[in-house]
Amino acid sequence: MPSRDNIVVGLDIGTTKICAVVGEVTDSAINIIGIGTHPSIGLRKGVVVNIESTVDSIKKAVEEAELMAGCEISSVYAGIAGGHITGFNSRGIVGIKGPEVTQQDIERVIEAARAVAIPMDREVIHVLPQEYIVDEQAGIQNPIGMAGVRLEAKIHIVTGAVTSAHNIVKCANRSGLDVCDIVLEALASGEAVLTDEEKELGAILLDLGGGTTDLAVFSGKNIKHTFVLALGGNNLTNDIAVGLRAPIPEAEKIKIKYGSCVAKNIGNDEMIEVPGMGGRTPRKLSRQILGEILEPRMEEIFTLIKREIYRAEMENLVPSGIVLTGGSALLNDVTEIAESVFNLPTRLGKPMGIGGLVDVVNNPMYATGVGLVIYGAKNQTRKKFRIRDGNIFNRVMSRMKKWFSEVI
Repeated sequence: MPSRDNIVVGLDIGTTKICAVVGEVTDSAINIIGIGTHPSIGLRKGVVVNIESTVDSIKKAVEEAELMAGCEISSVYAGIAGGHITGFNSRGIVGIKGPEVTQQDIERVIEAARAVAIPMDREVIHVLPQEYIVDEQAGIQNPIGMAGVRLEAKIHIVTGAVTSAHNIVKCANRSGLDVCDIVLEALASGEAVLTDEEKELGAILLDLGGGTTDLAVFSGKNIKHTFVLALGGNNLTNDIAVGLRAPIPEAEKIKIKYGSCVAKNIGNDEMIEVPGMGGRTPRKLSRQILGEILEPRMEEIFTLIKREIYRAEMENLVPSGIVLTGGSALLNDVTEIAESVFNLPTRLGKPMGIGGLVDVVNNPMYATGVGLVIYGAKNQTRKKFRIRDGNIFNRVMSRMKKWFSEVI
């Protein structure tokens, strides 16, 4: 049985499924040794709406992962998404205290950059440094040891609703799990499916989930912009249910089996059988009708994302193109419709850079779970963000101790 200190678990709490991925971290690689999934009932558009149902689903997914991995799971890195997530850029400037930049200077400049007014009902989830500037010299990733007088930092701050973040932690705690960190799902997916070249040159990551579509713009190895759109695969299923007058569970099956996002790619003679509502007899319909339902909705989702990219003035930062991941990216011809809307090269993103059960997780729907394991393995030694100890008194006391240590 693997020792617990080198096990990292990612918990993807999604709208359609809850997925626990267990990774074993070695000096040379991250090996996936277990995975457990269970349908998610207690979430809507990425936000917990029923704690009991969510706790039940988490327990079942974690039990399955424990059985496969042969170890006990006690702590997880949990993903967060939902329309309440917002990201914005900020910058801070401080004077360098000594002859060269130290870790203390970096902490002070990030503190200065994050000193922005955030409403009481919102919580900072991530502070992601983009670049440092030492005396007008821009584009520095790690300024420690550099000589200079003035240090400037550009950062990206991701915030979310306090209640939504607390509910995710609460569900995990009631399932018997500690939460090491809460991670933006688009950031986690980027760890799993983007290559270093794409992050460096500039790429758009779109995580097409059940309840949300998560956008992350990467450039120069850092996140430049994040956005969560509260539309996803469930909207497509709903459209099919209404358009074909079919029950929602059947509409989901039809979407997975026959769904295509480009109507003209479907032959005129292709037929599908649609079960009737309330015991009515099944009907035979042309498969093209399905394409005509899915195509406009998919176009709408991509057009709204494109509008957000242009609003944030990021359209010229992404020469590498678009990487689609998430369960809804498995729909036929989804890359084709993305290329036509964005006019950028598009590919399907599957988890990579891992060992172990590669064949099992070689699917866009596991990108977030695997990404959470990779993120956890990279950030284990750093100071972690924990909502549970976000007590304001503790924060003030630790800040005062820090000041006194600096003065002395």
